[in-house]
Amino acid sequence: MAGNLLPQNTPLLLLKWLLSRCSNGPAGFTIHGLWPDYNDGTWPACCSGKKFDVKEVSTLQGALNQYWPSLSCGSTSNCHGGKGLFWEHEWEKHGTCSSSVTGDEYNYFLTTLNLYFKYNVTDVLREAGYVASNSEKYPLGGIISAIQNAFHATPELECSGDALQELNICFYKDFKPRDCAVGSNTKNGTLTSRKSCPKYISLPEYVPRSENLETAEVKFQNQLYKRLFKKESFYLDPVLIAKHFS
Repeated sequence: MAGNLLPQNTPLLLLKWLLSRCSNGPAGFTIHGLWPDYNDGTWPACCSGKKFDVKEVSTLQGALNQYWPSLSCGSTSNCHGGKGLFWEHEWEKHGTCSSSVTGDEYNYFLTTLNLYFKYNVTDVLREAGYVASNSEKYPLGGIISAIQNAFHATPELECSGDALQELNICFYKDFKPRDCAVGSNTKNGTLTSRKSCPKYISLPEYVPRSENLETAEVKFQNQLYKRLFKKESFYLDPVLIAKHFS
């Protein structure tokens, strides 16, 4: 399969709510990935293309660390065998199938970061009164309406139990938001997805875990950063900054 978006494919931005996994992550959504999507719940994967090179995105290191946290890939379904950075998995499985729209590796990650900043779901929900809490439950329809009012498009939500796990925003190829068509029922204000959500959902906030539960994951991440980046100074791309604050 060629390393580009087929005519029927459109981009899908996946955002994840980290729940209580990471003590040093942002208090809100982080990036899962930017995928080409067939608009029916399926997508192409592992297309031919250049292998991931961490040096290509070194100038985006700080933004990727904060907004696209790279943890251990445990799934053997990854294109590279479940080893290495999560960014490597996302590029080789999904980015290589998007090159006609997002370009090379650097521009794939830059495009995804810019979409994350422009369509800031965390801020939209916060302004609507939906904030991280371990005691509050919010109406699913209200959260969907807040996104619809801000972006004029219906998102797709996935939950684990009653906890929001992932929120997906769908785009046309020009990166204008569109309704996510899979399993949506906008009349009832609900969405059924791969992991359906109840009528009232929670946005869990971080609860510190014991050190021994976090150590392996955190050490893995820190060791990779030190080895790959070798304490290089951080430089954020000026185009990214301009688009973030425009």
